[in-house]
Amino acid sequence: MKPVILRAIGIAALVTTAATVWLGLWVTPPDKVQGTLVRLLYLHPPIAWVALYLAFGLSALASLLYLWKRTRSLFWDRLAAASVEVGVVFNALTLVSGSLWGRPTWGVWWTWTARLTSTALLLVLFVGYLALRRVPADPEVRAKRCAVAALVAFVDVPIVHFSVDWWQTLHQKATVLNATLSPTIHGSMAWTLLLGFVALTLVFVWMVVVRYDVEVMADRIGHQELEVSLAERRAEGSDPGATAGARPGQPAPVPGPVPVPVPEPTGGGR
Repeated sequence: MKPVILRAIGIAALVTTAATVWLGLWVTPPDKVQGTLVRLLYLHPPIAWVALYLAFGLSALASLLYLWKRTRSLFWDRLAAASVEVGVVFNALTLVSGSLWGRPTWGVWWTWTARLTSTALLLVLFVGYLALRRVPADPEVRAKRCAVAALVAFVDVPIVHFSVDWWQTLHQKATVLNATLSPTIHGSMAWTLLLGFVALTLVFVWMVVVRYDVEVMADRIGHQELEVSLAERRAEGSDPGATAGARPGQPAPVPGPVPVPVPEPTGGGR
């Protein structure tokens, strides 16, 4: 992506995020039931939206496109890796912001309900994906096994989404992305929440593009280090000094002068 476009996305993300905070804290009215605590929800659902649907959804799609032979390219592998890394950050923020909202609402920081447990499991699965990428391997082999891991981990996303419908839980039902697509929030509160979704989506796009560029540079550095290592090995193999008794990379010792034997004197000189 061109630097001008990336800079524009970053500025738009900063402006919309600041506007969301301003509207959420000082413009929108308090909720009839939750009071001022509702202001935290202008960020919590957008953060969860980025983590579950955008980040992990994009990683699953990119992994699927990599596994398909017609579209196989390291571009999709790098995009999946960048998306998962950003998604892990937003997943952790989802759990933190949810705990901050749950403490005054439920009276506890954490409870093992279906929504919270499946979200925490999702974080563990994709942290494992990132750990799998650190295992030394050929780029093609690493890309294949990470693509499979991303698809397996993504199975937990619909479980997170439908957990409030499948099981009895303290967590409230879906406010926007419900079965009937009928939001239960209106007026300035609805517009502020919508702006929060736009703002965090722009933040996600900016972070993924930057992280993708870092992934490309890391692959280039790793490739250059491999080329240097191979060149050193070839040089060692063709070095005439690499003989028995010579250290690798050191010239063979130069032999000294051969001593000439001196004949012993005969008895005629007595």
